[in-house]
Amino acid sequence: MTEALIGLAALLVLAFLRIPIAFVMALVGFAGMAWVMNPSAALYNVGQTAFDAAINYELSVVPLFVLMGNFVARARLAAELYNASNAFLGHRKGGLAMATVVACGGFSAICGSSLATAATMSKVAMPSMRRFGYSDSLATGSIAAGGTLGILIPPSVMLVMYGILTQQSIGKLFAAGIIPGAIGMLFYLLAVRWVAWRRPEEGPAAERQSWPERLRALRNVWGVLVLFLVVMGGIYGGVFSPTEAAGIGALGSFLFALLRGALTWKVLKEILVESVETTAMLFTVLIGALLFANFINITDFPQGLVTFAMQFADTPWLVILAILVIYLLLGCVFESMSMILLTVPIFYPLVMQLGYDAIWFGIVVVVVTEISLITPPVGMNVFVLRGVLPDVTTGTIFRGVTPFWVADIFRLTLIVVVPVLSTWLASYVA
Repeated sequence: MTEALIGLAALLVLAFLRIPIAFVMALVGFAGMAWVMNPSAALYNVGQTAFDAAINYELSVVPLFVLMGNFVARARLAAELYNASNAFLGHRKGGLAMATVVACGGFSAICGSSLATAATMSKVAMPSMRRFGYSDSLATGSIAAGGTLGILIPPSVMLVMYGILTQQSIGKLFAAGIIPGAIGMLFYLLAVRWVAWRRPEEGPAAERQSWPERLRALRNVWGVLVLFLVVMGGIYGGVFSPTEAAGIGALGSFLFALLRGALTWKVLKEILVESVETTAMLFTVLIGALLFANFINITDFPQGLVTFAMQFADTPWLVILAILVIYLLLGCVFESMSMILLTVPIFYPLVMQLGYDAIWFGIVVVVVTEISLITPPVGMNVFVLRGVLPDVTTGTIFRGVTPFWVADIFRLTLIVVVPVLSTWLASYVA
């Protein structure tokens, strides 16, 4: 127990020093293993963990979904989703921001990456909102918050990682994420309406489009619907596994981009290189987290935590509340992937011992991790927008995401209090 606490303290200190979290977790995991056992065991742990991660068949779903998202981003689907959403919502006060949230939800459904969604939609939606006089805070807030939907609405790399760490069905997790994702989108729309009601000048209404124009815009998003239905319908229908679905999705998105004339040899090379870089980053973080988790496990820290928590067996909601507070605090320091990989091996046995549902807990973890993407001072989506829009200050973006952050807290509370919102659809997946 003592060694684990010292290791956690060392990890937090090094993270505050802005050392890359993947290297911090790997370093503390290696040093801790060498301390508790011996250097030879620590070296063996590094080699075996890296080897196991590299040959893990289930993890092959990660690069395939990343590749699928990159092809989709280059096929100009984001612009069409935004145009379709704008056709139906743009004429309302705050309508362009609402259209941005809906388009982010649709794009993330096939992209799977919050950062990619935020970066892509900022280029698509920001010019239109500025042209109609939207404030930078509402415009960037809707993009940053809408981008967070990418880690919950399936296919989600975060849910894949949680499923692999906990040996839960990825298909069930994908199904469980649909209703909370839809609720998140609805709450974000309400947040936009609240801002437009309080300060109408920040989100003026745009031009109303005719029904023929709306139907034309809607027809242009058929590619998104087909790709989503093939990938997710195949998983839920038992036609193929999540890994096979990722492969089919990657091939489908490649053909779609090719037929649209969006691919050249240069673009194809850029997509492949970008996919390799993203995958390498994810696997580096994963291996570092596994090394740290192995160190924590041999110290019996999780079991000690379970023993301590069982004192609250009559009021298990206090334990869940404490875990949520810890996640919100960690979200101010860690990025989302690191947070899941670092904490799930510690908290999962504790939550299972208290009798909670593993699928429900996975959705709760991902939702609270979504919140961390727009939580100061680290909010990754905020800094993505800051890089894409250098003329907008970080303070302006954080001010813009505040109503959405509040909406997320309400959604998290609803999902915690009403678990069936996460488990109902999952119960129909074999």
